[in-house]
Amino acid sequence: MENGFVFVDEIVHGVRWDAKYATWDNFTGKPVDGYEVNRIVGTHALALALLKAQKQAAALGYGLLLWDGYRPKRAVDCFLRWSEQPEDNLTKERYYPNIERTEMFAKGYIASQSSHSRGSAIDLTLYHLDTGALVSMGGSFDFMDERSHHAAKGITSMEAQNRRRLRSIMENSGFEPYSFEWWHYVLRSEPYPNSYFDFPVL
Repeated sequence: MENGFVFVDEIVHGVRWDAKYATWDNFTGKPVDGYEVNRIVGTHALALALLKAQKQAAALGYGLLLWDGYRPKRAVDCFLRWSEQPEDNLTKERYYPNIERTEMFAKGYIASQSSHSRGSAIDLTLYHLDTGALVSMGGSFDFMDERSHHAAKGITSMEAQNRRRLRSIMENSGFEPYSFEWWHYVLRSEPYPNSYFDFPVL
């Protein structure tokens, strides 16, 4: 692994994770290039900030569930190639029912140069510490629709409040939100703001 990067769970003890792109459970319908194991990697700075977020969440009765951290450039290239393939409808209804896969980049749901490849972006949600159940956010991870925007209409007041709670925890821990995806945050003081890495998650 590149110097300055860690497995997040080695710093943030007890954190839950499900690295979606290492599995078949993602919008491409298969494991993505560069994800060889189901672990979340990030910069050491990212992990320390998530440790702070974990403590804040725990004080409110929540834990953190991580879906993606560092993303190799080859994974982004894999997304690009996938977006250019003919539609097979295998994942469309679940992840992008109201747009075409060719529009994902133009509409801001996937970036051709991803902040994840700099190692200090994280995709995550909250779960209830007492039950283990995920907190209702009014939409699932990687649902590419206006419903996923922070200012989305059509979600309940409780779901909107839950999104604000996650946002407050993350902003207080040194992260900036992304307006189109309620689950996506980038460390405000990135250690590698201009570097895009391509080492695999092994």
